[in-house]
Amino acid sequence: MTGARDTRVSRVLLLVGDSFGVGAAPDAARYGDEGANTLGNTARAVGGLHAPNLGRLGLGALTEVAGVPPEAGPGTAHGRLTERSAGKDTTTGHWEICGIVLDHPFPLYPDGFPAEVIEPFEREIGRPVLGNRPASGTEIIAELGEEHLRSGGPIVYTSGDSVFQVACHVRVVPLEQLYEWCRAARRILDGEHRVGRVIARPFDGEPGALFRRPERRDFSVPPPGPTLLDACRAAGVAVYAVGKIQDIFDGRGISEASYSDSNDHGIDLSIEYLRRPSPSLVFANLVDFDSKYGHRNDPAGYARAVEALDARIPELEAALDGGAMFLTGDHGCDPTIAMSTDHTREHVPVLVSGVPGGPYDVGTRSCFGDLGATVGDLLGASREGLVGESFAGGILG
Repeated sequence: MTGARDTRVSRVLLLVGDSFGVGAAPDAARYGDEGANTLGNTARAVGGLHAPNLGRLGLGALTEVAGVPPEAGPGTAHGRLTERSAGKDTTTGHWEICGIVLDHPFPLYPDGFPAEVIEPFEREIGRPVLGNRPASGTEIIAELGEEHLRSGGPIVYTSGDSVFQVACHVRVVPLEQLYEWCRAARRILDGEHRVGRVIARPFDGEPGALFRRPERRDFSVPPPGPTLLDACRAAGVAVYAVGKIQDIFDGRGISEASYSDSNDHGIDLSIEYLRRPSPSLVFANLVDFDSKYGHRNDPAGYARAVEALDARIPELEAALDGGAMFLTGDHGCDPTIAMSTDHTREHVPVLVSGVPGGPYDVGTRSCFGDLGATVGDLLGASREGLVGESFAGGILG
């Protein structure tokens, strides 16, 4: 079922809950992530989740989630995905979903960036940088924001992800200038220092009350080859990207894209795109789970965000109109691990709505790419050259 236009569904929503992990991967010990379980540990930390819709999709059957029973309803399928690529970053996870496996991880900088990166960047922008170390974005902005306001030097920091982040107050460095600085950094960060993403982090406010602005932009390396998105376009399927998807794929294979400024806004945009004429793939990333709660060790906030998503699942299902929804993750970011604010190497869920019959258990899959292969089959897109084994035949009744 790989030929173009042998379409089994009219539209697909591929929804990534950024950092939706459901338990340590088999190789988690190599990453120092034994015991990680983002959704399970979050639910335990807050005394249970109220998530009846996620429960109906089978979340409780994948890992122990307090408040969510291990059952699933009709018209659904559930399973777990195991990452095959090296690393546990956003870019790697999304690329693997779409058929590309990386043998080598993007570089990390636990001690900050070396002189051969920082010095040419400072020459390019004409100012010395502040920070240059791993940090929580909100914490380093609170710490260095006042100095940035005095000196005009950008705050540069990284994390457990392969990122070069540049934070500037919008009164000191206008957005377009910040984006241009990030493009300059992207050009510099090549070869052995080819990080996955350069991220613009604008902020606003006064000392003691500084806050991030929503105009974040990610400047990614392009995928090393065609992905599911290119295959869908070749098959005549429109590809609509929501949130940072367009940045993660450097715009490749995307028909139209919109940035979002919150999970709720991302859901609103997804619903708008689902109402467009089919065939279509709506590919959305809901980043708040990761950026606002996982990286900040805030299980209570993470739990509230999960429950807020749960409440909106019926709206998303209603907008499918004969299509199917796949809810997954790209890595974990367990907010209950007190000594770390980094991503965690975990299984991620695949929760499916809009299939005949069921519930179906598609098991624990050996590659994130199995999800992309399934989406490609359902939309009649060729997956030649893409990694992954489809489970479409097991969810079509």
